[in-house]
Amino acid sequence: MTRAGIFRGVIAVLVVGGAAAAFVIAWRPAIAAIEPPAQQSFAPDLVRRGRELAAMGNCNDCHTVRGARNHGAKNFAGGRPVRTPFGTVFSTNITPDAETGIGRWSEAAFRRAMLVGVDREGRHLYPTFPYDHFTNVSDDDNRALYAYLMTREPVHAPARENRLLFPFNLRVLIAGWKLLFFHPGTYRPDPMKSAEWNRGGYLVEGLAHCGACHTPRNALGAERADASFSGGDADNWRAYAINAQSSAPVPWDAEAIYTYLRDGWHPDHGTARGPMAEVVSNLSEVPASDVHAIATFMAEMFGEPAPERKRRGEEAIAQAKSGGGEMQMDSEGGAIYASACAACHEAGRPPPYGGINLGLSTAISDPDSRNLANIVLSGVRPVEGERSPIMPGFAGSMNDAQIAALLNYLRSRFSSQPAWTGVQKTIKDARGAETAFLQTSAGARNAPADPAERAKP
Repeated sequence: MTRAGIFRGVIAVLVVGGAAAAFVIAWRPAIAAIEPPAQQSFAPDLVRRGRELAAMGNCNDCHTVRGARNHGAKNFAGGRPVRTPFGTVFSTNITPDAETGIGRWSEAAFRRAMLVGVDREGRHLYPTFPYDHFTNVSDDDNRALYAYLMTREPVHAPARENRLLFPFNLRVLIAGWKLLFFHPGTYRPDPMKSAEWNRGGYLVEGLAHCGACHTPRNALGAERADASFSGGDADNWRAYAINAQSSAPVPWDAEAIYTYLRDGWHPDHGTARGPMAEVVSNLSEVPASDVHAIATFMAEMFGEPAPERKRRGEEAIAQAKSGGGEMQMDSEGGAIYASACAACHEAGRPPPYGGINLGLSTAISDPDSRNLANIVLSGVRPVEGERSPIMPGFAGSMNDAQIAALLNYLRSRFSSQPAWTGVQKTIKDARGAETAFLQTSAGARNAPADPAERAKP
């Protein structure tokens, strides 16, 4: 045999061997289908616990088309687009419909999807389904989640076809992604910490999957292990850093985090908006003890503020109480602020008749101007049945140049950070993004009318 023939043979062996190895790595067996279990076969207490866990995991918002519940569509029926740098993935139907949902999934099949990201038929799931976090969920909690979902109303809703660029539309590649970035069941309690801290860590790193939004991602879409909670992206919103890199003018502590997560509001930090409004809406349905555990864990992620950081926070609160600095009327942005914003934001009144003093706004002090652009364009809608924060949107009454002038003015007056760059492009992108106009307080329930009191309908 010639040297060229030997070379071709070696290449052929490597190709075949590589293909075989890829098949072995990627292949997962199907799990047998079952007859949909009767709803009454699940204990009511187990279903109730599953409802709380589904709220913790924000399952309804990811698996329900935005606004669908007001237009005849059903909860958990899937179809919500998740936009990524690689294309769009659509969430799937997780109702117990036998044909298009998970009605024929056994508990074992459901647990496998949660823990290792493989569906009943053996297909690898795209990591837009955050199994890199759900892998930490306990078997008992998965059992409760399964009971809850299998007792929902079955909805016939076939999956929408994903729109992914080649080669990311090849599911076999997900197996390789998992080899690189997926670490099953990595959460371990810390015996040196309290039970409450460990409970919070289990929820944050698991079902609540906070890092999925609040951690930056690498070129292949995996969370960067070296930058946990340092800020990320969610539906054209900036998910703020929730660690020591936080740009909040006032440092967070456990009680502030708890109040914000439970009520969707804190007097030193403002109201939850965008995707975070959906999160706090769901957290209002879970036990207060679990929210407090999350706050305890996250307070340590923020860390104890340095003396200088603490001093600046105290100054921001003092300046807010005194009404802030003098308005600068000699600029276009200042004039717009005086006519459109100051009456609410400098009134000193609590919501819904007054707005947060903007010297306390993380949206203004953050390095990214997207959230402020979204808020100014979309406003903040009230929560139905409650006295809650409200703000009109200015998308229809101001052009891009006027909104840019306002944003630049707010940045210069209410923060000590350097000027933003590319503000007009940010505004243009926000106008063009469907997600920029989501209801910015979509169910941020229990936002208090008085900062010291939880609001009632």
